[in-house]
Amino acid sequence: MSGKNVTEVRLADADGIAQAARCLESGGLVAVPTETVYGLAARADSAEAVARIYAAKGRPDFNPLIVHVAGLAQAERYAEFSPEARALAGAHWPGPLTLVLPRRTDAGLAEAVTARLPTVALRAPAHPVMQALLAAVDFPLAAPSANRSGFISPTTPAHVLASLEGRIAMVLDGGATTAGVESTIVAVRADGRVEELRPGPLQIGVRGEGRTLEAPGQLASHYAPGKPVRLGATHAEPDEFLIGFGAVAGDVTLSASGDCIEAAARLYAALHEAARAPLPRIAVAPVPEQGVGRAINDRLRRAAA
Repeated sequence: MSGKNVTEVRLADADGIAQAARCLESGGLVAVPTETVYGLAARADSAEAVARIYAAKGRPDFNPLIVHVAGLAQAERYAEFSPEARALAGAHWPGPLTLVLPRRTDAGLAEAVTARLPTVALRAPAHPVMQALLAAVDFPLAAPSANRSGFISPTTPAHVLASLEGRIAMVLDGGATTAGVESTIVAVRADGRVEELRPGPLQIGVRGEGRTLEAPGQLASHYAPGKPVRLGATHAEPDEFLIGFGAVAGDVTLSASGDCIEAAARLYAALHEAARAPLPRIAVAPVPEQGVGRAINDRLRRAAA
């Protein structure tokens, strides 16, 4: 399904979801909206389907994928849930929280999903389109962001097509996503500690030390717009496209009122606009390192790396 053909865009109504389910069942790739960004879904129990994700994205196969499930009952088929993990799922699922947990030996997932690690990353998404799609199939969905590896994450169908047109079978059009940055990822350790591996919309756990690659979004260079990016800018140089925030007005702004939640929702759209602009460089205004601002700055640092 990847590497050739035209990518079909279907409205995410009942007929579109049914068609997407049939496509996934046969091993195809479908871009689907979640509450964070658009994900590139394939059945997680098929080595061939998962291989198509890596091929379409140009993603290194040592970088694990998140497995999307309908809820806790399905998740428990694939991972060992401690009381701490079960409490986190109960409090934050469905929602933008990914749990990295010990993989069950009988999980039946394609090896490439977990990059041959003893853990698996699981999430129950809150977006009604992804929920409807999960209800329409009897298998879990591996779904990294629906973009070429390392590039800006997509929050609209147009962003998906900008890098994956012709490489995937279908896009389910559910409009623009709302949270704007990818899920918070935490690992629940054997001693009950909750360690943050990637900041996101939820603030949970202690920050991890990044000793090993256990989850998506941990690579130093990621979310790249294809141009040099200067952070902490209060003004633009003549050759820079300025992404503003708060009092720093720009060619486009993340949030004129300085609202980090609005800024997170607009982050990738602003980076896409900056990437398309004729100016050869990008400057970004300072964003506070608090709340979801931590996730915004994490993505911006990786975009600038």
